[in-house]
Amino acid sequence: MASSSAAGKLSREEYRRQKDLDAARKAGTAPAALDEEGRPINPHIPQYISQAPWYLDTGAPSLSHQRRPTDDRSTDRLDNWYDRGAKAGPAAKKYRKGACENCGAMTHKKQDCLERPRRKGAKFTNKDIQADEIIQDTTAGYAAKRDRWNGYDPAEHKRVYDEYEAMEAARQKLREEEIDNQTTTDLAAARKLAKAGKGEGKTTDPDFGSSDEEDDDDEKYADAADAVGQKLDTKTRITVRNLRIREDTAKYLMNLDPDSAYYDPKTRSMRDAPILNVPPEEAKFAGDNFYRFSGEAPEVQKLQLFAWNAASEGNDVHLNANPTQGQLLHADYQETKEKMKDISKVSILAKYGGEQYLEKAPKELLQGQTENYVEYSRTGHVIKGKERAKARSKYPEDVVYINNHTDVWGSYYDIASGTWGYACCHSTLHISYCAGEAGKEATYASSAQHLLASAPEPSAQLTQSKEEPKSEEKMERIEQNYSKKRIGEGDVQLDRERLAEAINEEKKRKAKGGGDDDRSSKKKKGLESGSHDVTEEELEAYRMNRRNTEDPMANYVDTEDY
Repeated sequence: MASSSAAGKLSREEYRRQKDLDAARKAGTAPAALDEEGRPINPHIPQYISQAPWYLDTGAPSLSHQRRPTDDRSTDRLDNWYDRGAKAGPAAKKYRKGACENCGAMTHKKQDCLERPRRKGAKFTNKDIQADEIIQDTTAGYAAKRDRWNGYDPAEHKRVYDEYEAMEAARQKLREEEIDNQTTTDLAAARKLAKAGKGEGKTTDPDFGSSDEEDDDDEKYADAADAVGQKLDTKTRITVRNLRIREDTAKYLMNLDPDSAYYDPKTRSMRDAPILNVPPEEAKFAGDNFYRFSGEAPEVQKLQLFAWNAASEGNDVHLNANPTQGQLLHADYQETKEKMKDISKVSILAKYGGEQYLEKAPKELLQGQTENYVEYSRTGHVIKGKERAKARSKYPEDVVYINNHTDVWGSYYDIASGTWGYACCHSTLHISYCAGEAGKEATYASSAQHLLASAPEPSAQLTQSKEEPKSEEKMERIEQNYSKKRIGEGDVQLDRERLAEAINEEKKRKAKGGGDDDRSSKKKKGLESGSHDVTEEELEAYRMNRRNTEDPMANYVDTEDY
C-alpha cells in the first residue's frame, strides 16, 4: 500500500486510479502490495495505521514503522553502566611521559585528577603512582539517561543500614547500663531516661510501657514546638509559610473606620496606610506599597520596564529567562544615555552658544533672603549667626589636646611679649598644664598693660595730659593695632570730645577737597603708634558726614515757597 505522504498531492485521475486499485485489492482481484522485505501488506489495514508519519516515511509501502526494532542494542539497556572505580592492572613503577603530573595515571590530566593535590607530584617524586582507570564507553539510551538509580549499588544501602543498626544497638545497651547503675529509687527519673531512649531509637521499653499515656502535655510538645517567627517545621523539615504572630496587631484593627485603607482578607494585604497624616518612618504600619517602593524595588521596576521596551523594539531581552543579560544591557543603556546627553549638550552649546546662562547663582543670592539668622555690625561685618569655622589641619597636633587644654598651641598671641600660647588659659609656656580662667586672670595681672594701668600717675604727667595721650590710651591703640577685632565691631564706646574734634576735622577735609594728608596731624598729636591710622571716633565722623547715595531722598530739593 502506497503512502499518501510519499505520493504527495495527486491529480484527479491518479486519485481515481488509486481508489480503484485499493478496492480491487480488498476484493481479491488484484495482488496485495509488498513491503521492502517482500511480505504482502493486508489491504484491510486502516489508513491511519498503514500510513507512516513524515519523519519515518521511506517513500515505499511499508509497515516497519509499526514494528519494534529487531536489533538488540546493548547500549540502550537500563542496566548498562560503567564499572565505577575499576583499575586496569597494577600501577607503573616510573612516571610515564604524558601521564598525570599529580598521581601518575595515564588516563587523565592534572586538571582532571581526583586525587588529593600533592605538594610534589608523581612527576617529580616517582612515588605512589596510581594505576590507570578503565574507561568505558557507555552510551545510555533515552530510558537509561533518565533513570535516577542507574549505577546505584544496593550493597551500599545495606552497609549504611547495618551501620545504623549497630549504632542503635550500642545506644540501647548504654541506656540499659545507665538504668541498671542508677542507685536512686526515683521512678520518674528512670521513666524520663527510658522515654529519651524511645524518642531517639523509636523503640518501646516493656518495663515502663508507652510514653504517650504518661507524658505531660508540656513535656510532650516542648521539644517539637516552633519558635516565634520560625519558617521551618521541626518534624518534617519542610519550609512552611510564616503566618502572623499572635502578639502582632492585625492590619484591619489599626483603623476601625470602614472608609480607611482597603484590606484584602484573602492575601492579608493592605496597600495604603491605615492611618493618614503620619510620616511613614514613624508609623507602626505604613502600608504594603511603602515597602514595595523602598529599597531596591524601584531599580527592579526600572529594569523590568527596560526589558519590556527592548522586547517591543525587537530585541531578545527577557528579565526572567536571562536576568544577567538584562542587567548588563540596562547598565550599558544608562551609560550610553549619559554619554549622548553630554555630547548633545556640548554640540548645542557649540552651535548656538549661551553657556553663561547655564551657570546658576546660589538660591540665597537669587532670592536675596535666607532663613538663617545673621546679625551684622554697623560696618557690615558678621557679629552673630554665621561664625567663621576654625581651620583644622590633617595633623594630630590640631585635634589632640594635652594637659587638660581645650585649644592647641599657637591659638593665642601675646601682644606685649610677642609670644604664642594657648587660647584657653593664655599660657605662653609650651606643654604646660592648663589653668583655665584662673590662668587668664593671672596672665592679665602680670601683664604690662595691667601694671601700667594700676601704677600711680606722676604730677608732671597731669600737666601734660592735653599734649600727650595717657598710658591707657596708648595701650588701647596698641591693642587695636594688634588684635583680631576690627574697627566698628562689638560694643563701640565713643568719646564725645574726640568725636566732636573728628567731625570738625572731617568737615575741614571735605571743604578743602579731601586732599590734605592727615598723617602729619596724627604725628603732631602722637597718635601714630601702629598700622591703624583711623580711630573709632574718626570712623564714626566719616560715616556721619558721608553722602548716602542709596538714599532716594538724598538729592531731593524742595523748591516750593511757603
